[in-house]
Amino acid sequence: MSKLTILCVDDETIILNSLRRQLKQAFQDAYLYEGAESADEAFEIIEELAEDGSDVIVIVSDWLMPGMKGDEFLCEVNKRFPHVVKILLTGQADESAIERAKTEANLHKYLAKPWDAQELTDCIRSGLEHLALESVR
Repeated sequence: MSKLTILCVDDETIILNSLRRQLKQAFQDAYLYEGAESADEAFEIIEELAEDGSDVIVIVSDWLMPGMKGDEFLCEVNKRFPHVVKILLTGQADESAIERAKTEANLHKYLAKPWDAQELTDCIRSGLEHLALESVR
């Protein structure tokens, strides 16, 4: 049986490495932890994982990235994969982008950088609990 995946998307490698390290520490081996440096790379990873029978259940995305901004990316994710928990983690998103992500991407939560590791972990847990409740209905 394949594992469920948490995907982090940020154009800064140091941020991706930090996120994966914190998530691995918090959730241990419960999930796979993937990172992408752009929306395009993230979609490639999602497709590759799907081919291998793995599902992405949480996406933590930056907003300011080359190519596609984080709110646009999460809106597209929501169209293709509506049950993925979507979290916007950024220090640079404007209010209209955050509102767009809330209304059009079913954004679970917006967190500001620099983030608190416990707040991020709690946010992911609450998103997964919400997802579990939705699947029961």
